[in-house]
Amino acid sequence: MAENETVDKAAAAAASGPVTPVAPVTPTTAAATTAVMAVTSSSQLAAHQAGGGLSGEARRVKTLNAAILAHLHKIYDAHAKAHQWHADGTATFLRDIQHDGDIEVARELVLCKEKDWDFNSFLHYITLPTTNALAHPPDQDRDYSWSLSNYFISSSHNTYLTGNQLSSSSSASAYKNVLLRGGRCIEIDVWDGDESESDTSISSSDEEAAAAAAAAHQPDVYDKRKKRVTKVKKKIPTALLGKMALGEKLEQKLVKKLENYAEKKKPEPKKPHGSEPPTSPTPPATAPAPAPALAPAPVAEAPVAATPAADPRSHAGKKASISSSHSSHSSTRRALSFKEPRVLHGHTLTKEVSFRDVCVAVRKYGFVASDLPVIVSLEVHCCTEQQEAMVAIMEQEWVGHLLPEPKEDAQRLPAPGDLRGKILVKVKYTPPDGAKASRETPTPPGGASDGDEARPLPTTGTSPPGAGAASSAKKPAKKASKVIQALSKLGIYTRGVSFKSLAQPEATMPTHIFSLSENSVLEVHEKTPRELFNHNRHFLMRTYPSGLRIRSSNLDPAVFWRKGIQVVALNWQNWDGGMMLNEGMFAGTGGYVLKPEGYRTDKKSAALPPPAASETAPQATAVKHYTMDLTVEVLAAQSLPLPPGDRKAHSFHPYVKVEVHVEEPGERAGQPTKSSVPADGKEKEGEYKARTKAPQRGVDPDFASQPPLRFDHVPGVVPALSFVRFLVRDDEYGRDSLAAWACVRLDRLRDGYRFVHLLDAQGMETEAVLLVRIAKKLSPVV
Repeated sequence: MAENETVDKAAAAAASGPVTPVAPVTPTTAAATTAVMAVTSSSQLAAHQAGGGLSGEARRVKTLNAAILAHLHKIYDAHAKAHQWHADGTATFLRDIQHDGDIEVARELVLCKEKDWDFNSFLHYITLPTTNALAHPPDQDRDYSWSLSNYFISSSHNTYLTGNQLSSSSSASAYKNVLLRGGRCIEIDVWDGDESESDTSISSSDEEAAAAAAAAHQPDVYDKRKKRVTKVKKKIPTALLGKMALGEKLEQKLVKKLENYAEKKKPEPKKPHGSEPPTSPTPPATAPAPAPALAPAPVAEAPVAATPAADPRSHAGKKASISSSHSSHSSTRRALSFKEPRVLHGHTLTKEVSFRDVCVAVRKYGFVASDLPVIVSLEVHCCTEQQEAMVAIMEQEWVGHLLPEPKEDAQRLPAPGDLRGKILVKVKYTPPDGAKASRETPTPPGGASDGDEARPLPTTGTSPPGAGAASSAKKPAKKASKVIQALSKLGIYTRGVSFKSLAQPEATMPTHIFSLSENSVLEVHEKTPRELFNHNRHFLMRTYPSGLRIRSSNLDPAVFWRKGIQVVALNWQNWDGGMMLNEGMFAGTGGYVLKPEGYRTDKKSAALPPPAASETAPQATAVKHYTMDLTVEVLAAQSLPLPPGDRKAHSFHPYVKVEVHVEEPGERAGQPTKSSVPADGKEKEGEYKARTKAPQRGVDPDFASQPPLRFDHVPGVVPALSFVRFLVRDDEYGRDSLAAWACVRLDRLRDGYRFVHLLDAQGMETEAVLLVRIAKKLSPVV
């Protein structure tokens, strides 16, 4: 193997004379790497970006620099006899220093082929993909035979957004990115495709409407646009702008943007939505598959991808099929009001993407990184007619991936291993008989849907008490409309139910799923920790970031995993500590991780019993807790990436910071844990942290002679729910920019001399590594 030869040549050079770097990374090399990455396709980038488990892939250290070779020579010499390791000495090193198990020792001895190890054999061992600091996922992590409620699921919040929650664009490529990175639960917020007054979001379809109206001599579209802009301006609360820490400057910028938008007369050409390039329209199919008569074809809408005319999933064929039953609606204005549903963040400045484009992206990329089921969390803000369009589009685009309608309601959740290649639709549940139940409604300002965050209402200092109520009385809100049966029936194992309490009747329905904001979860945990924990042993729950996280910052997912919540949705469009922990949890898995034993139900149970308060202990005693002593000695690093925006390696002054993320005192007892949730835009540090000094400048630092980083007597540790983060930062005044990082779940952190593979500040795969020595001791709490 070529890379083996590189390492072997390095060993030979080190043994025969002065130690020299092997393919060292220089500023020129780093710049060339950046240039190559700039032209890499989005698919390749997504496949090499972390967030959902990339760091778990087997990777070998291909080259070694001078500093690392020197450290490895010292390690080898310290355990060698007559410049060689005999078989018994090698086994002793692997067991006593590396703490490898018998099976690992046997495998490693076979891989290195030689009974007696010289320095080349040692280098071969230490650079193997199977011997780095991150151990393979335990067998239980790859056991997909338990019911869905027994797994943590890698999940995305507001997946369609490419940036902040207020003014960024929506794109089908965002779904492609998340799915290729290992996400298994995505979110789609769906709104009517027309220009209804109930939707006050500014979107790219307004330019199209203006163009069509101008062609049809309909000047009133501009008056309508100004009215809608006025509404949006009123819906941007000062409190939200303050949360962004940008003050009046941002407010003025947003208002100016709205005013310019309202006055614009000449529409800009529409850019195609989604990640695929525009293609020429496909000729109408001669015999398209029948589809419900829902709405006229979208006006001037480019297809996602060219497909054969005879294909029943042909975009043109679908449009022809849907529009054929509505040929009587010939006017331009009528056609504009029946465009296909769209996806965007309602009541904000975010741009839209078509619902169909999103569905196509899910079909194309949903099962590339993993064949385990994809959960699609729908937030429905559509009228009845548009919901029918949603159903038709999903049935057309997801043929073969949707579950068949069951003959009777499930009494137990299935296992993810039995749902490979399937799409599970999470949507608000509407009982067939119209009984009293939660309803999905078009979200009014300040309202919420399926537990999603309420949009804050605008407030002014001049409004008298009760003014809001009086205004509502004068202009009553639109009547709520439920999710139609055809759409609700798609939610077979993931039926969304609005949360009222853990004692509500739906809380024992096997297929229900509650969605609660991060703060709501903490309030429930504070009041009823036992009931919350028991619910999540048996049933599904989802949590998501607060609506005030405008800049797409993230909650601390470990806090919510420790409460047994399966679906902890994060903003994948942002890089912070929350996404790093998500990477640590799901590294090398298919996006599903089996919960620790005390967090699970009885696998052998034929039926799912309702949870009882006395059935099991809550978070405090459900699993074993340990007191941990951890020592991390950082020896050297190589090929470190520069912080974003930096170009000169000689100005880079790196140091390594290690953080340990474990339970905070009082969390298990149900005490308030709001302090464990980071404020918007501020990354939450680990509960325990230590750092090295910055030894010298450059991308290949040597940390020789620095004392080890120690974490003594850390209490309340659950290895499967605790994490260690390695952060490489630039030692600069007032900034300390992040350059590289790794996050390892504690139960997968190996002892001994190990390489830690690093990702850059944007989560991209690099050749950078740290050479460390790790010593970990876990003492059970009696």
